[in-house]
Amino acid sequence: MKARIGFLTVSDRASRGEYEDKGGPAMQAWFARVLTSPWEAVARVIPDEQPLIEQTLIELCDVEGCPLVVTTGGTGPALRDVTPEATEAVCEKMLPGFGELMRAASLKFVPTAILSRQTAGIRGRSLILNLPGKPSAIDDCLNAVFPAIPYCIDLIEGAYFESDPVQCKAFRPAHAKSK
Repeated sequence: MKARIGFLTVSDRASRGEYEDKGGPAMQAWFARVLTSPWEAVARVIPDEQPLIEQTLIELCDVEGCPLVVTTGGTGPALRDVTPEATEAVCEKMLPGFGELMRAASLKFVPTAILSRQTAGIRGRSLILNLPGKPSAIDDCLNAVFPAIPYCIDLIEGAYFESDPVQCKAFRPAHAKSK
């Protein structure tokens, strides 16, 4: 059975068709390159409106059944950047280590990484992960945090994700059973 991955682009301009969504396709391309287990994309592009972001995250987790939802956009300090607030509003548990590691990884490339407010959290049996908007930063951040994602999803009883270890190796403790 194919796992579903939610891809949410948060951008006023992209949602109006004024700007090409590059973040959503970059996220999907990264997972297509890395995952070896079957999966399908459930993609959305919406404006920077906190109630709509919350509603879409809930839909992707609860209705579409995505054990993993990755977002791009809306994580900076600008007034309309509210993706982390929406993520926190719909999650039962926050996982700040994801944001900490993504910022640390991004700081190797750009000093403004400290302005990013990426985070991650758990909603039911779904992991929600906020990524930056720039495609190269998406790759940098996913390369840094992905090793922990499959085991995290195992722990919340979500889908079993396998990856190509040459691309990005997932970490599972020796006591973790494979499916």
